[in-house]
Amino acid sequence: MDSKIRHLEFIQQTILRMASNSFLLKGWTVTIVVGIFVFANPKEIDSKYLFSVLIPILFFWLLDGFFLHQEKLFRKLYDKVRVTLEEDIDFSMNTSLIQKDVDSWIKVTVSKTLSLFYFPLLLVVLLAIYFAYLF
Repeated sequence: MDSKIRHLEFIQQTILRMASNSFLLKGWTVTIVVGIFVFANPKEIDSKYLFSVLIPILFFWLLDGFFLHQEKLFRKLYDKVRVTLEEDIDFSMNTSLIQKDVDSWIKVTVSKTLSLFYFPLLLVVLLAIYFAYLF
């Protein structure tokens, strides 16, 4: 039973690391977007600078999707190891065998979990670009 618990602990640490990375990405995204808006002068705002905000939002969204996808893979691996017999524990962290049991990276990226965070940020920036062109 000791080796099974050890293996589950390894997997749990990886899941926690993926969740932590996802949290940090969201923090950096908000910091960058808010930072650019804070330092932008609304009367003289240049919309080409606002386009540059789209790059980190999209990049962090995709990267966050990757980390969430990895987290889901390791959660599936955890479930698999949980029901594995003690003598069959091999300490493998390979998730390729359970890849088919989890949604694809793109599906995870556009899931409700991430879309509800990144889409409003994207919308705010697009509205700011629109109004910068208007005025």
